[in-house]
Amino acid sequence: MPKKIALILGVGAKEGIGGALCDKAAGEGYHVVAVGRTEEKLNIISDIIRKGGGSITPLVADLAKEQEIIKVFEKLDNMTETLSFVTYNAGNNFREETLKMDSKFFEEAWRICCFGGFIAGREAARRLSALGEGSILFTGATASLRSRPPFVAFASAKAGLRAVASGLAREFNPLGVHVAHVIIDGGINGDIIRGRAPERIKAAGENGMLLPQAIADNYWQIHLQHPSTWSFEIDLRPYKEVF
Repeated sequence: MPKKIALILGVGAKEGIGGALCDKAAGEGYHVVAVGRTEEKLNIISDIIRKGGGSITPLVADLAKEQEIIKVFEKLDNMTETLSFVTYNAGNNFREETLKMDSKFFEEAWRICCFGGFIAGREAARRLSALGEGSILFTGATASLRSRPPFVAFASAKAGLRAVASGLAREFNPLGVHVAHVIIDGGINGDIIRGRAPERIKAAGENGMLLPQAIADNYWQIHLQHPSTWSFEIDLRPYKEVF
């Protein structure tokens, strides 16, 4: 039987959510299409997937630009495999003091975290609803629910993405497409924090930060949920995290 496609939009560090999702999907027998901004990082993940016996197509794209996202989906249309699993995982933790923030910074956060998610969600829903099955998952954050300085731009964009996900779920769930939003509430024990602030990991202690592989497992569980018990939103946090 032809493989199914897992499209992961927003793949960066090897030890991050995007990288872990690629590894998980490949391990489940899916053909992975990994989309990110940096060819070097995509090549690292691609080598790991192929050495593990999986198949992957890396694509470089700017997820803040509509036409580049559309081109990704047009490439999928020409593949023999069938699209089944889509995750929009793009978006840095945009941080800036409000009085120092210019409109360009605010718009960039919105374009990457929200606008790109809408375009990707629209294109995924167009294809999956025609099939009558499949999943679209959006990566959220604590900021999806609460805004505080210096993350006003990031929070507004993430809240917008949550609204996009909610609207898509109400429109396309009845057509067989499972749309879900995952709130990541806590630090991720991955390449970014390991490189920038390793002391945070040590201070958090064992299982004090979210492991990328465990996050990916939860995404996949959502993908496999029975239609009679679909989740729209789950929040993931370390057991030590105060909330």
